Amino acid sequence: MCSTCGCGDANGEVKITIPGEKESNGHHHHDHSHDHHHHSHEKTILEIEQDILSNNDLLAQRNRGFFEAKNITAFNLVSSPGSGKTSLLEATLRDLKEEIEFSVIEGDQQTANDADRIDALKIPVVQINTGKGCHLDSDMVYKAFKKMELKDNSVLMIENVGNLVCPAMFDLGEQHRVVIISTTEGDDKPMKYPDMFHNSDICIINKIDLLPYVSFDVEKAKDYARRINPNLTFFELSATTGEGVDAWYNWLKQTVSAKNNIKA
Repeated sequence: MCSTCGCGDANGEVKITIPGEKESNGHHHHDHSHDHHHHSHEKTILEIEQDILSNNDLLAQRNRGFFEAKNITAFNLVSSPGSGKTSLLEATLRDLKEEIEFSVIEGDQQTANDADRIDALKIPVVQINTGKGCHLDSDMVYKAFKKMELKDNSVLMIENVGNLVCPAMFDLGEQHRVVIISTTEGDDKPMKYPDMFHNSDICIINKIDLLPYVSFDVEKAKDYARRINPNLTFFELSATTGEGVDAWYNWLKQTVSAKNNIKA
C-alpha cells in the first residue's frame, strides 16, 4: 500500500472516457513500488512522498497556467462518499447552465454513472476512473481536459473521488476547493479530517432537510471547521429540496462574474 495516499497497485490502470466514446487507458500517476520491504525505511518513504507531491505540484502549476490563459474558473469538489456531492453538482448545472458555461470532469474508482448523469444535462463531461487509486492528481486532470474543448471564460467543475484524506494533498490547479459534508455524517468531521478543511476555501453542509431526524449540530460543525480554517465560507443547503441553494448559486455567480465568465 502506498505510504503517500493509500492507493493500491501502482500499475493499476486509469481510464479517461467521454460518454459515448471508447475508453482510453493510462497509468496511475504514482510511479513507485509498493513492495513491503520498501516501506521499512522511513527515509525512503519520505523521499518517495516528497517526490510525488513535488511533481504533482509542478504539473498543477501547468494546469493553473492553462486555466488562467483561458480565463477558466476551476472548482475542485471534495467530500466523503454519500455526501450528495454529485446531486449538488447536478442541481447547480441544471439551474445555472443558461447563465454559466460549464464543463465537468468526474472522478470515481469505477463506472461512468456520474458522467452519464452529467451528460444527460447536455454538459460537456469526461470521466476519470482511477481503478485502485483513491484520488485525482494534476496529470489525470490535464489528460482529461485535453480531451475537451474548454471555452474561454467558462467554469470547470472537477468532482474528485469520494475521500476526505488523499485528495487533500493533491493540488489540481483549481482556483477554489469546495469541501462538502452532510448532516448524515458526524459533526466532528472537520476535526477528524483537518487537512481537507485546512486546504479548502468553501464548506457546504448538505442535507439540511434531514436535520430533524439526525443528531448533527450545524454550529458545532462550523465551529470545529473554523478552528482549523477561520477563513472558510459556509453554505447550508439541501440539494434535494433546494432549500438554501440560492446563497450558493449567488456566491458562484458573483465569483464567476468577477472574472467575466457570465455569458452576456
